[in-house]
Amino acid sequence: MNGDEPRATVDQPIAGERVRHGTGVTSNRAFPTNGYPHHLDPFVLFERFYIDPDEGFPMHGHSGFEIVSYMLDGGMDHEDSLGVVNTAAEGDAMRITAGDGIRHSEFPADGRACSGLQLWVNLPRAQKAIEPDYVDASAADLPVEDRDGATVTTVIGDGSPIDLVTPMRYLDASVSEAWTWEIPEGWSGFLYGVEGDGTVDGAEFGGGDVLPVVDSRSLALRSEDGLRVVAVAGQPHGEPIRQRGPVVR
Repeated sequence: MNGDEPRATVDQPIAGERVRHGTGVTSNRAFPTNGYPHHLDPFVLFERFYIDPDEGFPMHGHSGFEIVSYMLDGGMDHEDSLGVVNTAAEGDAMRITAGDGIRHSEFPADGRACSGLQLWVNLPRAQKAIEPDYVDASAADLPVEDRDGATVTTVIGDGSPIDLVTPMRYLDASVSEAWTWEIPEGWSGFLYGVEGDGTVDGAEFGGGDVLPVVDSRSLALRSEDGLRVVAVAGQPHGEPIRQRGPVVR
């Protein structure tokens, strides 16, 4: 979705789409997909990735945006052109600021399969050429609290050691009864189902589903058997998102 186009509204959750990145690497993509063929300013794309043992992404380049990776299962080895070498385990998070250019690789740790979530966040045009940067946080570094029927981990937001150029919040919520998510005034966002089943404003919602949100409102989540979601919202830049593979101009 370009910043100069009307923002696309969706009334009901939609299913993510399977994407094959290469031998041994697949994902369930929330957007852009055939079902929602837009970016979601300030977000470029979001997906859950699955990497088979001994597969992965060799060293490759990115520029013009920031990347947040959040591990769900297994571990992932990261190495980049800044000289950083790190292994992210379950519950750990990494943020890469590609800026004017960074190269990195991603492989499962210890030759075992891994799965996680990856979010690309656009950089405003005036900051596309900032210096690349990297930061990570262990699961123990991320704030966790109980909120009326849900346990919520703050991946990005108040109390998290990870921040981005774009003002945003990224929550991992395990809903056991009911939980209400509020999107700040003027922000865009989305819900993504990690696992389990429940409802969002009365509509069925489960693993692999996504609900893009482009207006400020509250969403009521309910579950009897458990529903894990990530709730992500950010301040739009109001600028076109021009993605060309690993580059966002």
